[in-house]
Amino acid sequence: MKKWFFVAFLLSTLASTAQRKRVPDKLANEPERVRAMELLADADTLQQSMHWPNINPKEFLDNLKQNIEYPFKISTGRGTNFCGYGAITYTCFKNEPSRYIQCMLDLYRNGEAFYRDVKLTPSEAIKREAGLMIYQGELDINPADQVWFLSLADRFKGYLNFFNMQYKKGDENTLWASTNLAKFNRMLRRLCKYKVGSRGSDLFRPHSKNLPRFLEEKLSQGEVYMYLNNALLRKKNHNRVKKRIPSHYVVLMEIKYNDDGIIFKYWDGGYKTVKEVSLSSLKQIVYGISWVKYKEKNGE
Repeated sequence: MKKWFFVAFLLSTLASTAQRKRVPDKLANEPERVRAMELLADADTLQQSMHWPNINPKEFLDNLKQNIEYPFKISTGRGTNFCGYGAITYTCFKNEPSRYIQCMLDLYRNGEAFYRDVKLTPSEAIKREAGLMIYQGELDINPADQVWFLSLADRFKGYLNFFNMQYKKGDENTLWASTNLAKFNRMLRRLCKYKVGSRGSDLFRPHSKNLPRFLEEKLSQGEVYMYLNNALLRKKNHNRVKKRIPSHYVVLMEIKYNDDGIIFKYWDGGYKTVKEVSLSSLKQIVYGISWVKYKEKNGE
């Protein structure tokens, strides 16, 4: 009897641990990071992939190692539409880097891979292009990041991608790589298995009696992502006409506010930026808010 009681206790403890792994943490997951580095060490003899002819295995592994050592420096490139995938990657790196590394190694070796139950099967056009990008800033010299972003964009589609479903050279800068709010939330749920809350839309801004307080409240519970009008966020004095549509995803890291204004810090494709705005400007900039709760328990 005691034996069965011990087995039941052990199983319940393991189940509880598995549940807790699905809860995002405020700090990077150190055990996961260590496991990711072990996977990379085991893959040190990685051979040239027949699926990715323009990606050298050493450069691929160096890029992956850099992502684990400096996870929040990953760049989505200059002028690409990869920002939505970058925000998702922020969460993957922060909470489960070993899962990301295993997926990438499988993708390089086999030409396809699973991230949880999401199967990534990039097209032949993507496999030929990855490693050849130019004029995209730091993304040019990071072949593994090219593989990751292109594969995600090829796998997940929304209505913005309807008229351009098949990748052609240069499509990282077109609607092929764009992400609407519903697609972003779906990617976050499918890849990371979190219960995602969301307000706002692609056309209408979220309603909130006190937007700064709402953002502060959600940030205290978990990760928060903002879907922004980038033309207004980065406005210049010479900008006379500003697009009235959202086009950019960032990860909110901190927000402070008083009667004088609002200061918020956000992660944006490799950089942390501090921005000071008025309440009216914040309301104009923000079109969508998505969040996950630290205390929310979800199974695999």
